[in-house]
Amino acid sequence: MKSTLKKVSEIVAKANDSFYNQFDNVDTLMGIMDKNLRNQGMKADAITIDCIAQNKKIVVLIHDEKPDTIEIALGSKEGDIYSSAEYALNELSEAVIIEIMEKNFISQENHTS
Repeated sequence: MKSTLKKVSEIVAKANDSFYNQFDNVDTLMGIMDKNLRNQGMKADAITIDCIAQNKKIVVLIHDEKPDTIEIALGSKEGDIYSSAEYALNELSEAVIIEIMEKNFISQENHTS
């Protein structure tokens, strides 16, 4: 596993655990794609966070040609992408990932503060 993928996957894993501790009624599944995209001809690795019950997915992409930039795409389990944004690798944190998960996986009617 490449060092950037390892670093980002550790951030995402910690964020996923923290998210579940806050919202234990929202199940998520994390995956690492370190060969799948490359086998399809894409020079990138990805980390996915799926919320199967809501048919939503967050994809964290690490492109070889942009080693200092992370792309985060929001979409459906089927692969439809609704939006994406770029983040500097050094700005990516557990808090950033949790915020994205909250915005994408927690609907206002399910949100209890």
